[in-house]
Amino acid sequence: MEIQTCGKSIDSLLEKVLCMNILSSDYFKELYRLKTYHEVIDEIYNQVDHVEPWMTGNCRGPSTAFCLLYKFFTMKLTVKQMHGLLKHTDSPYIRCIGFLYLRYAADPKTLWNWFEPYVKDEEEFSPGSNGRMTTMGVYVRDLLLGQYYFDTLFPRIPVPVLRQIVANLEKLKLPSKHSGVTGETTRHGSDDTARRPPSVKAALSVSFGQRAPHRASTRDSSPVRRTIQPPSYDRASSDDPRKSPRSRRSQSRDYSDREHSDRDRDRDRERERDRDRDRERERDRDRDRERDRDHDRDRERYRDRGRERDRVRDRDRDRERSYDYDRRSKYAEKESRRDYERSSRDGSRHYHSRSRSRSRSRSRSLQAGIVNDDRHSSPQRDGIKEKTSVSNNLAKLKDLYGDLGNDKGDASMERIPRRDNSGEEVIRLGGSSWK
Repeated sequence: MEIQTCGKSIDSLLEKVLCMNILSSDYFKELYRLKTYHEVIDEIYNQVDHVEPWMTGNCRGPSTAFCLLYKFFTMKLTVKQMHGLLKHTDSPYIRCIGFLYLRYAADPKTLWNWFEPYVKDEEEFSPGSNGRMTTMGVYVRDLLLGQYYFDTLFPRIPVPVLRQIVANLEKLKLPSKHSGVTGETTRHGSDDTARRPPSVKAALSVSFGQRAPHRASTRDSSPVRRTIQPPSYDRASSDDPRKSPRSRRSQSRDYSDREHSDRDRDRDRERERDRDRDRERERDRDRDRERDRDHDRDRERYRDRGRERDRVRDRDRDRERSYDYDRRSKYAEKESRRDYERSSRDGSRHYHSRSRSRSRSRSRSLQAGIVNDDRHSSPQRDGIKEKTSVSNNLAKLKDLYGDLGNDKGDASMERIPRRDNSGEEVIRLGGSSWK
């Protein structure tokens, strides 16, 4: 649950100069890395050594404590987190930043309920940079009773609520007056601020167009300003009316000569500055030209490299294409040879198969004719054929050997003639028949 606030934005509750300096400070921008409540508490423990709103001495800027306080404003603390801050035991400055958060942002009607348990707290610490020690109870009571806090302005507590707070303090028999540990109740009563050099806030407020606190008092009461007296020659010239017109003329002439010499000196300085500027511009131009030349050279080198790369790539591509063409032509030639050999083999096989089939068909037809003749021949025809063959054989024998029947008669003889053609024929004579 979030803390009940007064409903106003924190930029309107803090003084404008302080708020703008916090937002523009480098340290506050570094606090963006802190994301959690515990990380901010650790940063307070390590960095904060006072709870004034401004850095001490001549340093110009908001204090570390108020930068971390603004960081808490952006996180919007819950009731549980606030109780953790107010009861923290590691550092009193963690508790102080919790009380400051409530004094700025909480609803004024709820302030007493938050602060009552701590108005008698005895923990000692130094809220300012001057080392003055006080207790946490006194610090809390000053936050409730005071309108100013180290020369910065708190949000106003309504008068009825402030009367009730005073009455409650009186009931507890506690002081109901401001003790001064957080600065004076008015902006023009702080001796510590008057002793410092011109106020940090005065220097900062010039750029933001707002009058800073104690600006007039630092002008009037600063020891540096009090000790500086006007120059003696001014006082003498204004207080001595008996000076002659000649001396006044000589003074005016001297002044005019001095003014002319100053003008001449300023003019010479201005010319020298102009010459220096011209020289610097010329050097810059030369540097730019040299840079452009270097860029052109680099660009040309890059183009040459690109062209050489393209040439090498084209050469490699041509080699690959010629190699692919040779490989394809060789492959096509081999394929044509294989096709030719395959076709020639197929043709020879077809021819042989046809010749074989023809010879087989002829032999089959001859055998079929012989068989048919054998089947259709009758026994008579066989007898006639046998007689004709016997007569033919006898005629042949007569032609070869002549007629030997008268000389030898029926004597039986056998003769086996041999021919040159390696054929063999056996003739049996005197038998019943020729074979």
